Amino acid sequence: MDPPQPDARTRNLDVPDVRTRILDAAEGIVQARGVSGLTLDATARDAGASKGGLLYHFASKEALIDAMLRRLAAHIEADYEATVAAQAPGAGRVARAMLHWTFGEGELACGERHDRAGAVFLASFHHDPALLDPIRAVFERFQRDLESDGLPPGAAEAISLAGDGLFMHRLFRLVTHPPERMARMRAALETLLETR
Repeated sequence: MDPPQPDARTRNLDVPDVRTRILDAAEGIVQARGVSGLTLDATARDAGASKGGLLYHFASKEALIDAMLRRLAAHIEADYEATVAAQAPGAGRVARAMLHWTFGEGELACGERHDRAGAVFLASFHHDPALLDPIRAVFERFQRDLESDGLPPGAAEAISLAGDGLFMHRLFRLVTHPPERMARMRAALETLLETR
């Protein structure tokens, strides 16, 4: 007897929709070849979509880059909110979240997703710096939250900036920090959380 076949409504739950496949393909192209390699034809081909299907969702290269950045901004904000929510309430909650985010493990650990994000940042800045406005809005929110985090002035911001610096080291492959150095840096930054 043949196994039961999945219902048509549930058959393709693991298959990303066309829009998602297009955005994923565009990020992959930008990461591998930079913004100059990002064309609508290449994106459609890599996404397994028709050019007409791509144009239905994104009428231009600018619209495609804008959508990548808006999706990235939404992911960053969701990660941020989840990380803050996981911290104990009280002074330094946002800074502790930033510290955990910077030195995180599991889903928060730096990896392919962060490399793609960095590539999208750079490509967007190179193509049209104004396209980074959705990301700027998210980072402005982070700064407002850090300023009202209950730590002495500058402490929370220093933790955030250290995380940004480590991200830049990774993005530009400037320095590879071994685990023992990362542990030392984290311990030093944690002392800022103890300053009340």
